[in-house]
Amino acid sequence: MAQKTKKTNAMRILDSLGISYRIHPYDDDGEHTLERGAAISLAQKLGIESARVFKTILMRNEKRECFVFCQSAGCEINLKKTRTICGAKEISPVKPEELLSLTGYVRGGCSPLGMKRNFPTYIDESILKHQSIFVSAGQRGLQMELSPSDLIKATNATVADLAL
Repeated sequence: MAQKTKKTNAMRILDSLGISYRIHPYDDDGEHTLERGAAISLAQKLGIESARVFKTILMRNEKRECFVFCQSAGCEINLKKTRTICGAKEISPVKPEELLSLTGYVRGGCSPLGMKRNFPTYIDESILKHQSIFVSAGQRGLQMELSPSDLIKATNATVADLAL
């Protein structure tokens, strides 16, 4: 990489835990339209299989409690399964305009690491099929590659079946 990448909160957390990772920049379109398939498009930009890219989804239950879910780019998250895992009657994604105030990240650059608060985190079990995976580094245009076990450790996540 020609220029030095500014450290994000996510990177600082991994550094403090002694966890190794690699940063992968990609061209961000600036508007970051997030229609279905945005994470798959990102995988294509990086030249990797989409199953290795894990998108971060912040959801809120009926009690306004927030939860973080990481799901493989090629899969949709199953809301019934997320409700069961969280013991919630209702759960839905947080509105994009609320994401920054809750996490410190913007949509399209939300990492499961380094949010303003530590929310319960759940990662789809498909993560265990890979030697390394990619998650947002906390900034649009940057992904970080690390081992699944290191992401699970760093986020204190529970691994569960989240896929539709």
